[in-house]
Amino acid sequence: MGAPIWPDGLTAYKRSPEFTEGSIPAALMRDHATKEGVWARLHVLEGQLRFIDQEGGAELMLGPGVHEVIFPCRLHRVAPVDTLRFFVEFCRKTEDVAANPGIDAHLAFPHRGAKA
Repeated sequence: MGAPIWPDGLTAYKRSPEFTEGSIPAALMRDHATKEGVWARLHVLEGQLRFIDQEGGAELMLGPGVHEVIFPCRLHRVAPVDTLRFFVEFCRKTEDVAANPGIDAHLAFPHRGAKA
């Protein structure tokens, strides 16, 4: 089974606050997953972030840039590597965002198992 494919037609609808190596919520460093239908991009602004995909087995070292790595319902976690600044951008299919623009607006993190 190959890696999942990042789909076309996603719209960003929410983003996390900016985190540093000292402010990452502990829940993001434990296994957690986004909800069904929620993809997420990691925006590394400075430093490096280790991304571990528990289900796919990938362990990636992410540097500055936008990284499309978080797929719906897949267990993952992150770990800082030295000095770091990053945020998470949450995406859904464009038609789902248009049909329900307030979707997950009450959640700081549209995740299962991640409580800041």
